[in-house]
Amino acid sequence: MTKNQRDLRNQLIQLARRRTFLRQSSAGIGASVLAAMFGQTAQAGAETERWQGVVRPLHFAPKAKRIIHLCMAGGPSHLETLDDKPKLREMDGKTIPESFTKGKPIAQLQGRKELKCLGPQHPFKSFGKSGQRLNHLFENIGSVADDICIINSLQTEAINHDPAHAFINTGSSVPGRPSMGSWINYGLGSETDDLPGYVVLTSLGRFGQAQPIAARQWHSGFLPSRFQGVEFRSTGDPVLYVRSPEGVGATQQKEVVDSINALNQLQADLTQDPEISTRIGAYETAFRMQTSVPELMDMSKEPKNVLDMYGTKGADGSFAANCLLARRLVERGVRFVQLYHRAWDHHGGVKRNIEGTAGEVDRPTAALIKDLKQRDMLKDTLIIWGGEFGRTPMAQGNGRDHHIRGFSCFMAGGGIKGGITHGATDELGYEAVDNVFHVNDFHATMLHLLGVDHEKLTFKFQGRNFRLTDVAGHVVNDILA
Repeated sequence: MTKNQRDLRNQLIQLARRRTFLRQSSAGIGASVLAAMFGQTAQAGAETERWQGVVRPLHFAPKAKRIIHLCMAGGPSHLETLDDKPKLREMDGKTIPESFTKGKPIAQLQGRKELKCLGPQHPFKSFGKSGQRLNHLFENIGSVADDICIINSLQTEAINHDPAHAFINTGSSVPGRPSMGSWINYGLGSETDDLPGYVVLTSLGRFGQAQPIAARQWHSGFLPSRFQGVEFRSTGDPVLYVRSPEGVGATQQKEVVDSINALNQLQADLTQDPEISTRIGAYETAFRMQTSVPELMDMSKEPKNVLDMYGTKGADGSFAANCLLARRLVERGVRFVQLYHRAWDHHGGVKRNIEGTAGEVDRPTAALIKDLKQRDMLKDTLIIWGGEFGRTPMAQGNGRDHHIRGFSCFMAGGGIKGGITHGATDELGYEAVDNVFHVNDFHATMLHLLGVDHEKLTFKFQGRNFRLTDVAGHVVNDILA
């Protein structure tokens, strides 16, 4: 230890004695217990080692090692994507029977005296040997129909965008709970030293209203902050300040990081605060990212046929570029990648807007599935495609309102049975009536595929053991390969 470091240590000790006695004598005990829970001590640099997860060993043999969540933000209409409703087409322009809607929550259509049916705005067709039914606009996703499981019986509990995103992400519409990516990284740990275990990418569509997405959707909530998602920007530097200042080389940068971490370690020795350990790890990860991130974003070595398959030249901020980047992230060991495409809030002009938005996501979604399959990675990578809720069978002008009683998503890879459709809504697409698939069931099934019992992955906070599925959820075995 240098003389300067010894002097700084002595100063910190004096500050701790004078100003933080009460904090150390009360909260400090809790911090020590918390540190022990995470296997963290202030000794031997254990805080900076790769997090191995609390589920050791796994509860089940895992079928998936990683997840890519393609979040169609804004609420895609199941009636123009994955749920074919011939009867609704027949009822176009007619009043929907009151028996469907009486006493049911509706967003902006609530209180209307008369609700008219709006038939599906585009025809459906069968794809693959399995004959899966999809909107004909999704030709590319149709080409992998035998690899995907369509779920047409989803239900959620929040009818407006932000709380619905919170519910699909955290299992609660109340902000402040950990996101599913954070739960997974807490439970399973990371497979990479050079990148965050949970990465978020966003893109903006050109059709329909683009709802904002708050960073709390990928927050760690009451879990330690080391487990929160890290947003990578789609253009320019993906992470601000990832490049060293001009004239500062790697050696100098490492000296700065080492000096800062030495000071943080002194503070950790005094307070036993696990968040300081998180800070130390964050500095070291950030330093490694200065090398790994530029290499990650450099797509010049991707073959032209791969770029063409996705429909991008790379790093252009599009959903296509983000799909390719997601593949590169999971190749490098990132556990959970979330892609938000803000494009699906179609209160009006649903026919034209669906056509445009389908054109933005169809090709790259299918390319991601095909690319992973070619690399023998689809078998242990779970792909999830869907939004926070669906859309009403009733017209809102020439669009559709928010809908929570029945909507659709699809999954592929990672232990999912391909070429099947699970669950169903009623003949008008209003209510899930067959094999209802609640968001809690979605989370329970997702964790099961990762080898985790959703009832056993818990974290004690404010005197209660919390979990992603709260007090509900069951594994849907029918969709498992």
